[in-house]
Amino acid sequence: MIPLRDANPTRRTPVVTLSLILLCFVAFGWELVVLAQGGDQRLGDFLTIHGVVPADLTDSVRGGNWISLPVLGIVTSLFLHADWWHLLGNMLYLWIFGNNVEDWLGRPAFIAFYLVGGVAAVAGQVAVDPRSDGAMIGASGAISAVLGAYLVLFPGARIQSLVYLGLFYQLIAVPAVLVLGFWFALNLLDAIGWIGAGGETGVAFFAHVTGFIAGVLLALPFRLKRQPMPALAA
Repeated sequence: MIPLRDANPTRRTPVVTLSLILLCFVAFGWELVVLAQGGDQRLGDFLTIHGVVPADLTDSVRGGNWISLPVLGIVTSLFLHADWWHLLGNMLYLWIFGNNVEDWLGRPAFIAFYLVGGVAAVAGQVAVDPRSDGAMIGASGAISAVLGAYLVLFPGARIQSLVYLGLFYQLIAVPAVLVLGFWFALNLLDAIGWIGAGGETGVAFFAHVTGFIAGVLLALPFRLKRQPMPALAA
């Protein structure tokens, strides 16, 4: 099931969501420049410095060194991506679901929400693999928080999705609760499989799971505070 767009209009231009997407593309362009100038080795060093290396972050936190590159990497890692597919997939999800969450929370609150969700996602992955020396990058954790918030705020919104029906794909309007519930279930199963594989799958599934749960918990007070905005049916 691949979401393509939602039938859930916003009341105002999603400035923050668009800015986050732009920053991710700019950061990826920077990565391409580093790769062109120094090759894979230099790019690897760049991602190690500006991504999250769980072992380095764990040592910094335990040593009380809160102002350090490993800690700063929690934020900078949210704008870096491994390749075009990683970037485009994340940006598609951010655009589909982020604009409505921003519209509901308001721009300042959405910025704070996005960063807190990203931090929670990183914390969840580091907690299960604190001695890993591989760099963790990508907006997936923060975007997972956005998905969790969307589920809470717009469970009945219709999501136009490509659904695999055995022999072919068909475009179907699916309720958000099914799309996002399916997404979470898959990532939870992958996270369990990640443990069985000894953490060698190359994807930080626990960041996805933790980010999603954080998004749900952070969005609940906003949902309880006021009545849901109506979503248009497809």
